[in-house]
Amino acid sequence: MKSKILISVYLAVLATNIFGAETGNEYIQYATKPLLMLLLALLFISEMMNGYKSRFTFLVLLALFFSWMGDVLLMFQERQSVFFLLGLTSFLIAHIVYVLFFHKIRIAETIMSRWWILLTVAAYYAGFIIWLSPYLGDMKLPVRIYGLVISFMLMMALHMFYIANNKAGRLFVAGAILFVVSDSILAVNKFYTPLWGASAWIMISYGVAQLLIVMGAVKYLYRIKNNSIK
Repeated sequence: MKSKILISVYLAVLATNIFGAETGNEYIQYATKPLLMLLLALLFISEMMNGYKSRFTFLVLLALFFSWMGDVLLMFQERQSVFFLLGLTSFLIAHIVYVLFFHKIRIAETIMSRWWILLTVAAYYAGFIIWLSPYLGDMKLPVRIYGLVISFMLMMALHMFYIANNKAGRLFVAGAILFVVSDSILAVNKFYTPLWGASAWIMISYGVAQLLIVMGAVKYLYRIKNNSIK
């Protein structure tokens, strides 16, 4: 019951933030955006109080922390360009933490690497970066590095298709895909051409992505608790 309430509050705050962005109301954006990852952390902690506590728990909270930092820093990118780079760095670290999280699950579940996943993700990354590079200017290297890391996160997440807990696996995969969609829209909107409703689509895909990953983590950790896997 508590989790349903927190999810409802989270979605309400996300919708309010999107409304603020679409109406150009900075006060609403500043008041709501920093709450998003805090609410997800609260949701995750409340679920784990009676759940399975392990190194996995720490990694999820660490990823949410750096995502929160990224959210806050990006709020000021229009005032000084350095905030975009700092926000990008924070999300870069968050993705690295998610890579470690999914990697530990893959090892625990003894999932072999799938070449089709590597080739699919590599093709998307290469195609997107080759197309976008002429418009990146001085941000060419940072964006390429960021794209490489988030692509690696997606590759690791797609291996979650093969974990024993199918529900958790599907949540992980959907969340990772939406995360890449969000960042891809952001990159196109910022560096190539402004897109209609971009801020809304970026936040919808990002907000739902983080929620799905957290809920997948909750389901997975309860499963390994019940199966006494450590």
